[in-house]
Amino acid sequence: MEVILRSDVPKLGHRGDIVKVADGYARNYLLPRKLAMAATTGNRKVVEQEKSAAARREAVERGSAEELARQLTGLALKVSRKAGEEDHLFGSVTSLDVADALSARGFHVDRRKVQLEEPIKRLGEFEVPLRLHRDVTVHVKVEVVREAE
Repeated sequence: MEVILRSDVPKLGHRGDIVKVADGYARNYLLPRKLAMAATTGNRKVVEQEKSAAARREAVERGSAEELARQLTGLALKVSRKAGEEDHLFGSVTSLDVADALSARGFHVDRRKVQLEEPIKRLGEFEVPLRLHRDVTVHVKVEVVREAE
């Protein structure tokens, strides 16, 4: 039986793929869980329209991400925090703090796009990657300085 996948199925295919599977697998697993639909001519046309709409949407999102990446290239942010004598911070600088610093500069970036592996806990300069799109990543310099008392 041929079915059109509605979502990614491990070891079978990706969303929108037309795959040939056993009748029982389709009837008992894929169709009841709404992971696939029958590969009729009407369904094939619907899937093609969805694919073309997704490709257009993807192109627009990528273009806006590339434009934002051009604007962010070479940007340096300063974040001030209280610190101890050996340059250890009281607290840390997180992805939310970096996103807030970007917002203060007029760039609205979701905090989930800030790819900090772990929070910054020392004074100094750090390169922080921003993943704006699946294929677009830009690095921003973040300087953590001692807060004036």
